[in-house]
Amino acid sequence: MENVAYDQDPAPAPEVYVKNTLVLEKLKDEHRFSDIIGQSARMREVFGLVDKVADCDSTILINGETGTGKGLVARAIHQRSKRQNAPFVAINCGAIPENLLESELFGHVRGAFTGATSSKLGKFEIAHGGTIFLDEIGDMSPDLQVKVLKVLEEGEFEQVGGSKTITVDVRVIAATHRDLVQEVQNGNFRQDLFYRLYVIPLPLPSLRERRSDIPFLVSYFIEQFNRKNNRKVNGVSPEALEMMVVYSWPGNVRELKNLIERLVVLKGSGHIGVRDLPPELKTQNGYDTPQVIELSEEGICLNSAVTEFEKALILQSLEKTKWVKNKAAKLLHLNRTTLVEKIKRHQLQPCSV
Repeated sequence: MENVAYDQDPAPAPEVYVKNTLVLEKLKDEHRFSDIIGQSARMREVFGLVDKVADCDSTILINGETGTGKGLVARAIHQRSKRQNAPFVAINCGAIPENLLESELFGHVRGAFTGATSSKLGKFEIAHGGTIFLDEIGDMSPDLQVKVLKVLEEGEFEQVGGSKTITVDVRVIAATHRDLVQEVQNGNFRQDLFYRLYVIPLPLPSLRERRSDIPFLVSYFIEQFNRKNNRKVNGVSPEALEMMVVYSWPGNVRELKNLIERLVVLKGSGHIGVRDLPPELKTQNGYDTPQVIELSEEGICLNSAVTEFEKALILQSLEKTKWVKNKAAKLLHLNRTTLVEKIKRHQLQPCSV
């Protein structure tokens, strides 16, 4: 099977990725990120930035789409910092109702509100000496933004219903899927808090921006869920893997992880094939075929790229029509005999697994 440049990084054939678990171990040894897998240029940039900022106390703002692994990166920064033996406390600011979030962040005293039958420590106080991860901070209300700004600037706050000033020493890592610059312009996010958070920006690429990592992630998740669920799935067929690579993955790594867990549990053993994939990966609308292939410094073989593109389209048409060649030929606006010749040339055949 010939190579296709899915991003800027040259990549070996997909089946090599799926079977080469030693490469996965090498990746984890090199970067020492137990749950973050990647070898693409974009992810190497992320790893390099994490290495540079982990041992300082500067505030970090992680920006990335939902499911890109913002929480994993935040935890990795903490684990590589001088605060690694202190608490790492995470809170999703978008998942907690506004009337409860202030108490979760800063704590409350007994009787502060109805139902407050006892005092409670907040996340900032629990994280004293360590790191607090404010996930989806772009969803925080303006009133709470003011109080978070005070902690960032002065290291002080008061509990809900309390008058005592509490001093804390925490490193703040914030994350959001929103465009905070636009949110500031729209009046939804305080400009002073934005600049206080925007000390070290750390952008995370979407999965479609790091397609050459998908085979590594597939292999890693198969191993993980084989162990977890006592299954014996050996890998993924090249055809199925190709469909995974060109799919758009709107849910990013989280979506891929959940899919692999489902496939491993349902398949049980053997190889995952095209027939095992969900409809969204097999239908034409499920593809995100790049309109422009980015060239690496080494260049690319145009003939090979065109051949692989043709092969992918023919395979899509055959899978969509359940290998009825007359129907597939109509989808491609080809004569049946022409399609049969191309199928033979590309050595395509139905997946039997």
